[in-house]
Amino acid sequence: MSLRTSYLATVFWPRLRRNRLAMAGAWVVLVLFVISLAAPLIAPYNPTDINAWQVLSPPSWSHWFGTDELGRDVFSRVLFGARISLKVGLVAIGIAVVLGSAVGLAAGYYGGWLDTLLMRSVDIMLCFPAFFLILAIITFLEPSIWYIMAVIGLTGWMGVARLVRAEVLAIREMDYILAARCIGCSDLRIILRHILPNALSPVLVAATLGVAGAILTESALSFLGIGVQPPTPSWGNILTSGKDYIEFAWWLSLFPGLAILITVLAYNLLGEGIRDALDPRTTR
Repeated sequence: MSLRTSYLATVFWPRLRRNRLAMAGAWVVLVLFVISLAAPLIAPYNPTDINAWQVLSPPSWSHWFGTDELGRDVFSRVLFGARISLKVGLVAIGIAVVLGSAVGLAAGYYGGWLDTLLMRSVDIMLCFPAFFLILAIITFLEPSIWYIMAVIGLTGWMGVARLVRAEVLAIREMDYILAARCIGCSDLRIILRHILPNALSPVLVAATLGVAGAILTESALSFLGIGVQPPTPSWGNILTSGKDYIEFAWWLSLFPGLAILITVLAYNLLGEGIRDALDPRTTR
């Protein structure tokens, strides 16, 4: 058993398991994954089927979350919307983690003018409000889920880069890195084999919390009408249709809003739990 595997089994997992809020968040995230994968089997109706006889029907045994202004089943649309929101969150944060890790590794390991150039670029990017930067970019692109994932990822890597750089600055001076240099290991091997695995702890926390932020951003873009386009269901565009009927069709806003709330809260609780479990100063 490697040192890293032993640490995960004997320290990290017991700490995480003792954190009830983190485990609750983990279970909710797991259930959401299962629901998103099994949505075609679970959903009682096709989320895009229009039924003129069931327009704005309140929740009932036949339509658990009611129907929208076109008679579409809201429960089915919320289930399928989970697939869109989770896909956007995971792919967008994946792009951010890969790009941010690459920048942070290069800046922290090589230092000098490269570190200055990359970190000043990060500082410039951080000067722009992220959501308004995303809005400005999306405005010039055709509305597409792929563009949304790419733009969210390409505007959310700066925090990861700074975290990775800070870790690399500490790790590169350790004895085993000096030993690797002495036996002739290439820079690429040292970075990928020795530095990257030991710098991933804060990245894991940032990624977990970042998924929640990406889901919120996608929902906000869809709510504004420049995200996922109807008839494809997403939690944001379901809320958009609900705002015009909120006075007498409360279910159109309540259920997708609860879905967003529960998902974001679950990821935040899990991220906080992972951070506490990885913190050596934590004794509980």
